[in-house]
Amino acid sequence: MNNKIKQAYKLLENCRLCPRNCGVNRVKGETGFCEAGLMPMVSSFHAHFGEEPPISGRNGSGTIFFTHCNLRCVFCQNYPISQREEGREVSARELAGMMLTLQKKECHNINFVTPTHYMPQILEAVFLAREQGLDLPLVYNCGGYESMDALRAMDGIIDIYMPDIKYSDSAAAKKYSLAGDYFEASRAAVKEMHRQVGELRVEKGIARRGLLVRHLVLPGGLDGSEAIFDFIAREISPDTYVNIMAQYYPCHRAFEFPELSRRITRREYMDALKIAEEKGLSKGFRQVLGTIDRKNIPEWTDNLKP
Repeated sequence: MNNKIKQAYKLLENCRLCPRNCGVNRVKGETGFCEAGLMPMVSSFHAHFGEEPPISGRNGSGTIFFTHCNLRCVFCQNYPISQREEGREVSARELAGMMLTLQKKECHNINFVTPTHYMPQILEAVFLAREQGLDLPLVYNCGGYESMDALRAMDGIIDIYMPDIKYSDSAAAKKYSLAGDYFEASRAAVKEMHRQVGELRVEKGIARRGLLVRHLVLPGGLDGSEAIFDFIAREISPDTYVNIMAQYYPCHRAFEFPELSRRITRREYMDALKIAEEKGLSKGFRQVLGTIDRKNIPEWTDNLKP
């Protein structure tokens, strides 16, 4: 593990933790696109009950929200954290302490939210926490824009990968997240995640290991759901758990883009579910239709059929 940490920190010296490959030396305090420095920043940590049922379970997911992000989605629902630096710097030892606190609260897992740009620091904290008895599954809850170097550094460490696949269209990815290569990068990343952990394994209602892909339906089909579902079914596995999310609502800079300035319709969401079914995807979660008109309150059923 110590060798893994050293190798991971090397990635910070010429930063290539994500596909942007900024090349800045974060060990010396330089910052790149995500604006993250050497010390990890945490916005909050707590037991979270709004994740997918096998992630939250009865006792909650031990969620740690990291500040900054390697994407700048114009519709980000967590933009005060991801783009306005809401949070505070913590040491690796403090971060380890958060994990142990969440374990004492009997959370089912440790859930790292937006961890990509702090991967080496997280590995160090996990090592320290495990020395003190941490034995919960680790969830890597990310935006899907990941580098192969970073993912390989986590091989054997992360138990559950929970990436987004946001777009299949490069023009949309560039326009809304400044990442024209998003689909190419996310496909490679999800393949590597699946190689490491396989399909999601659920025991007594709780996820233990595996891959769970999230996809947020956007207005007007801007996300390109069909190509995303086709990729998952053909190149990952039709047994992949997919969470098709309906809780999009305009926030942050979304109102600057007329096509993003409304919620999705029931028809748009039902169409996404139908496409997933046609592609052979049946495992995962869909949002209860009655919640589409309520602001960002996920309620799920484990059946993708519309």
